[in-house]
Amino acid sequence: MLGGGVVPGAVILLAGEPGVGKSTLLLEVAAQSARRGQRTLYVSGEESAAQVRLRAGRTDALVDELYLAAETDLGAVVGQVDAVDPTFLVIDSVQTMAHPEVDGAPGGVTQVREVTGALVRLAKERNIAVVLVGHVTKDGAIAGPRMLEHLVDVVLAFDGDRHSGFRMVRATKNRFGPSDEVGCFDMVDTGIVEVSDPTGLFVSEHAEPVAGTCVTVMMEGRRPLLAEVQALVGPSAAPQPRRTTSGLESSRVAMVLAVLGNRAGLKLTDQEVYVATVGGVKITEPVADLAVAISVASSVMDKPIHPGLIAIGEVGLAGEVRRVGGLEKRLAEAARLGFTKAIIPADVPNRSKESKPMDIEAKYGLRTFAAGDIRAALTAAGLT
Repeated sequence: MLGGGVVPGAVILLAGEPGVGKSTLLLEVAAQSARRGQRTLYVSGEESAAQVRLRAGRTDALVDELYLAAETDLGAVVGQVDAVDPTFLVIDSVQTMAHPEVDGAPGGVTQVREVTGALVRLAKERNIAVVLVGHVTKDGAIAGPRMLEHLVDVVLAFDGDRHSGFRMVRATKNRFGPSDEVGCFDMVDTGIVEVSDPTGLFVSEHAEPVAGTCVTVMMEGRRPLLAEVQALVGPSAAPQPRRTTSGLESSRVAMVLAVLGNRAGLKLTDQEVYVATVGGVKITEPVADLAVAISVASSVMDKPIHPGLIAIGEVGLAGEVRRVGGLEKRLAEAARLGFTKAIIPADVPNRSKESKPMDIEAKYGLRTFAAGDIRAALTAAGLT
């Protein structure tokens, strides 16, 4: 996801919430670097050397060329670099380091700026690849001055659901490669492992077709991932029925429910609606609108859809099904995983980079139904 590897002299910032697994991931990266014969120095400012040593033993990260130091003073860190002469350096974390010639507590704006600037100069002068661990604020932004992101060469965001072992690393800035790649990992008892094909994590398997479920295909960077949307609709005695979502934007779900009521004739004003994704995945793009609409309609009618059906499309306020990008990639991934039918927007652009629906059917063996509006989509799903 870095575009082919770590560039010597590059400074990489990895940011994420507390407990997401930043230290575990970088300890594994440092161990793999050391296994290739590259002398690696891991500097921990948050844990003692004994604590990191225990984790290294648990995750099988004890390697001869991997050195460990527990320091919070930048001068001491430079001294460790002089003694070890590494080609790969990990600083965990930049907010715990203090520059000896700068006033202020570690983690302050001035300290973070000066420490990062000194480490960038160290990386460039000695041709050392440096990875910095960064904290985030409660809003998810990287803690410290915005200049921190400008100083480094690569910015990576590490996130995941606390209740799930699945983790994702996204590149938001990369001077040496693409910035739309995604790395997928799984937290296990022995550390963190790569997930080369994470699609199955977000789709549940049912022995019999179940009402209120529909599968869509989202894009994480350049990677298509199938995700299942589930809905449960039932009567409510409250004057204001609940609208609860998990893994989806509540505003978009509310919009889809309004479109179903006004454009498809589904009466939901006195119904409680619960909509969620499987596996803790978060869907932020509007491609899931059609899957939400079909899953809700399926739950209202208590009628399951065909198990080999997927739905891809954005729903507009007028009830139209709008086009989405990367349609062929999405359909190819669905066909690879055994899906046989797909409801797609009727407004598919006729371009060289995007195949026509009939070309997709012939190429991938996936039967497509082009829906111009929400009613046509529900009809294609067998819900009218």
